Amino acid sequence: MKKMSLFLFGAAWLAALAVRAAAPDLIAQVHFAGAAQISADTNAAAFTRLWCTPEAQALRSQTLDKLARAPHTWFKAELLPNAGDGSAQLRPLLGDLLSAEWFLQIRDAANGSPEYALAIRLDAARAQAWQSGLKSLLEAWTGVAAEKRADGWSLKKHDPPNRFQFIRAGDWIVCGAGQNELTLNGELIRRISAEKRPVPVDKNEWVTADLDWRRLARWFPSINPFDLPQTRLRVVGRDRQLRLDGDMIFPQPLGLTLDKWRMPLDTIHQPVASFTAVRGIAPWLQHQNWAQPYEISPVPNQVYIWSMAQMPLQTFVAIPVPNAQKALREFGQKMSARPEWQSHFSEPITMVVSNTQIAWRGVPFVAPILRAVHESSGDFLIGEFFPNSPKSKQPLPPELFQELSRSNLVLYHWEATPVRLNFLPHLTQLALMATHHRQFNVQSVAGKWLASIEPTLGTSVTAVTQTGPNELAVLRKAPAGLTAIELVALGNWLEATNFPGCDLRLPPRPFFRRPPQKAPPMSPASTPGKPKPPAKP
Repeated sequence: MKKMSLFLFGAAWLAALAVRAAAPDLIAQVHFAGAAQISADTNAAAFTRLWCTPEAQALRSQTLDKLARAPHTWFKAELLPNAGDGSAQLRPLLGDLLSAEWFLQIRDAANGSPEYALAIRLDAARAQAWQSGLKSLLEAWTGVAAEKRADGWSLKKHDPPNRFQFIRAGDWIVCGAGQNELTLNGELIRRISAEKRPVPVDKNEWVTADLDWRRLARWFPSINPFDLPQTRLRVVGRDRQLRLDGDMIFPQPLGLTLDKWRMPLDTIHQPVASFTAVRGIAPWLQHQNWAQPYEISPVPNQVYIWSMAQMPLQTFVAIPVPNAQKALREFGQKMSARPEWQSHFSEPITMVVSNTQIAWRGVPFVAPILRAVHESSGDFLIGEFFPNSPKSKQPLPPELFQELSRSNLVLYHWEATPVRLNFLPHLTQLALMATHHRQFNVQSVAGKWLASIEPTLGTSVTAVTQTGPNELAVLRKAPAGLTAIELVALGNWLEATNFPGCDLRLPPRPFFRRPPQKAPPMSPASTPGKPKPPAKP
């Protein structure tokens, strides 16, 4: 149990990326092989070291404590008053979700609420703990006594109508919930039975997930703003690191134009800590409400983002454009016409526009600039938070150009994760401060965990390719499974005051009105009606 103890965070995040329903009415399917099985895989050695430090154990404990209290917060309006938050019953069970193998399925429903079913493999002692713990919790929350069954128990609540069922099947338990007949329970039992259980495609398969986010959003509206596509995901251990394979399926053809890569090679130089190239973004940008007021013509179709391994704030963005000065002028005019962007900052920001650049004054510690640049490969808008270093004579790695040679490549990301994780928090902390959000506490439990894993992280590589008119395939290879920006985001999320929510906003600043000042007593020389004596020569 101790080994791979924090795999929940990695597994939960990875599962959250995935989405496709295998049956018409199934909107979610997740299979987790269990930390015990994963830790036995020789490919997981580097991964387990990242998630099993003492700092990771502390983060695991803190996070499970928070999660144990969350259901009461979500369903408080439907529960009996003074029923307790249930954390004492739930907290021991959450640890089993880390170590044991389990399946989760969610079925859509035309009316009422969806049907849920969870099957988890447990020994007799832990199965009994789940049976008694869930039974006492639901009886306390609903005020309804559970009915005993030969293989477990069931509970029916009529206002609002809900059904709960607990079944023991060999070394598995199956928990189901919903408003109608709980047919998923029987289906899961048939799936996990020895004679009908499917053979895994890969013996090193750790996580598989099929989720349909658009249909899930009917029941979980907080998903809607992300507009996530339908995706398939598989996580395996291979070549002594984590390998993530996914397919994203969109409801409509993407309409991507994968024109030839045009990189700002006169500006990008070594030592590079991270590099990202994306193309085919014009259709996506045209449909983003936040971007539409500031879009230039033609809408950019490529973007490059890279960071240096010399100073923390050296992160750059480049956008190829037909005419850099024209694009800069158009962007500056649109920014000036829509000054509401300034409301996102905690301090006044001044925009200074010239023929060759736009500078933003008032941002602490950095000097953001957007420059119009002409290079040998064409014109670019290049943004920087901190001035670039003198160009190095050391060439960029040839592997970079080999990867970009693929005709169907949409996105490529490479990073030296330890270097990036060391430098990135300087920029993210600054962004949180400037926009009046809560900064990440590096002395928090999550902060100490990030510091402890930094030296052991390796290189992360992610590639997204177009495999059909409305399909993208994702491939990632990384020891930790997560990139630096994802690890920083995970730390901020786990330390959010409303976790498992993620509200990082600070309370509004109080508005102080300056008290009226008393006018100083007037001297006889300044008394109205009396002329002021002339100044002495």
